Parts: sequence; structure tokens; C-alpha cells
Amino acid sequence: MISAEPLLFALIFVGVLVAVEGLYLLAFGRSARQGRKVNRRLDLLDQGVDVMEVLHQLRKERERHVNASTMPLFSALFDKAAQANIPWSPMTIVMIMMAAAAAVFALLSWFSGAGLALRLALSCVMGYAIMFVWLRGRAKKRLATFEEQLPDAIELMVRALRIGHPFSSAVAIVAQEMPDPLGSEFGIIADEATYGMDVTESLERLAERVAVPDLRFLAVAVGIQSQSGGNLAEILNSLAVVVRSRFKLFRKVTAITAEARWSGWFLSAFPVVALLVVQVVKPDYYDGVVDHALFVPATIAVGIMLAINVVFMRMMVNIKV
Repeated sequence: MISAEPLLFALIFVGVLVAVEGLYLLAFGRSARQGRKVNRRLDLLDQGVDVMEVLHQLRKERERHVNASTMPLFSALFDKAAQANIPWSPMTIVMIMMAAAAAVFALLSWFSGAGLALRLALSCVMGYAIMFVWLRGRAKKRLATFEEQLPDAIELMVRALRIGHPFSSAVAIVAQEMPDPLGSEFGIIADEATYGMDVTESLERLAERVAVPDLRFLAVAVGIQSQSGGNLAEILNSLAVVVRSRFKLFRKVTAITAEARWSGWFLSAFPVVALLVVQVVKPDYYDGVVDHALFVPATIAVGIMLAINVVFMRMMVNIKV
């Protein structure tokens, strides 16, 4: 009989992952919802906090994960935490990862008959994987929001430049009008410019911290214009048109390939789901052939073909825009 323990491991993984997400929403859900209406920098200023203190606090929050990303083994976690701007400190993330591993170990001990060494190994691997998957999802969501806000921010800067504002003032207007995540990030640039840092340098640092290609284009365009001159408003307007057109094209490609992507995932997942259902409904279904010499090689071959199918389906629908 084929063991159903892989299904149990998967359920435990998903359950602990959902628990981590629930913990985050319980701790920061309210502030996250408020951040959609007004960015964090404006919220702090509205509370009467000094501008310099706000800048120091926001820079500290942005850089704590970047500074910790050099730690071995945990660098991938902290890179994703920096991109997601998770308010937890690096030590807190490590502690939550250890708590997730402990929860996995407890669940495995309660529901599984696996040996102690296997339970310990699975707990460590799954605890790390749970935090990585959760942080990657948060980072992907934040970067997607940032990328969607960027064309509006560039067009706002273009309008400010055309009516006579300098570029630093245009950045400050964006920081005043845009919600998070873009609003607070541009607010840091505006405050740094107020205290003497070059705007182009601040923008380049933001482009390095936030992995959005269009932001890199903006930083390069502003840097070139500051050195060679030219009509910055027209340059940014052209960039806004290109960014918005590329974004619309990406949405269109995503819609066109949606059926193919879902078909690929369905065709890849259906055999696995069918196997698990058979194991639950009729555990002795394969007892007559499980001892056959070709059973294990055939199982391995099917698994390899399923993996190849996933890779090729991903390649077919992963269209770069």
C-alpha cells in the first residue's frame, strides 16, 4: 500500500503557512488597511512626529532587513522581507520561523508515525520553506502594487514639472498624494532632499532596494537628464506612456494565457490529486501490483514526466513583456 503521509505533510505545511498569515493580519491588518488610504509617512506626520524623526524611523524600517541580508542561510528570507517591507525585525522573523518549525514538529509527532530524525529534518525544512513562501508572496504583492502605482506617480511628476515645480518638489507632491507603498518611499526621497541628499542618488538607492524594472528606468532617466540637461517633463511623459502601455500589454497577455495556464496546472495536478483520492477512498487499490518489478520505475517515470510537463507549460505561458 502506498503511504498517505505525503498528503499529511502537505496539509501540515499549508496549515502552518495559513497560521503565519493569520498572525500577521492579526498584528498588522488594521494598519495595512489604513495604509491603502494614507501612506505611513503622512500618518506619522499627522500625529505630530518631527520630520527628521519620521525620516529616521522609516529609513530604519527600510534598511533593517537589508543590513541583515548578509547573514548566511537567512539571506534569502531577509531579501524577501526587505522587498515586502515586513514590520517584523530580522530576529522576530527567525523566531517565527522557529515557532513554525516547532508547530510542524508537534503536528508530525501527533498525526504521523515518522521517526524522530525524519520529523526533525522535516520540521527544519518546512519551517524555513513556510517563511520563505510567505515572505515571497508578500514581496510579490507589494512589488506588484508599486509597479501599478508608478505610472500615475510619473504622470503626477510630469504635471508638476510642466507648471514650473523643480523635480524635488514634484517628488514631494507624489509623496503627498500617493498611498503606500509608493507614497512613503517617495516621501523618504523628498525628506532626504530636504536635508541635503541629492535626489538622483536617493532615487537610485530606491531603485536598488525595490526590484521594479520601471523604477530603474526612472532613476536612469533622471540621472542622465541631471548630467546632460534636456526637457525632463517630456522625458518622464514618454516614460509614463511606455510604462503604462507595457503594463496594459502585460495584463492583456495574462488574460490571453489564463486558460492555458490553468489547463497546464490542472493537467499536472489531476494525476496527483487522483492518486491521493484513491489512497483515501480505497487504500488497498494498488496492493495487487505494488510488488511488481516495474511498479517503482513506472512511478518514477510518471513523476518525471509530470515535472517536465509543469516546466514546459510554464515556459509556454511565461511571456515576458
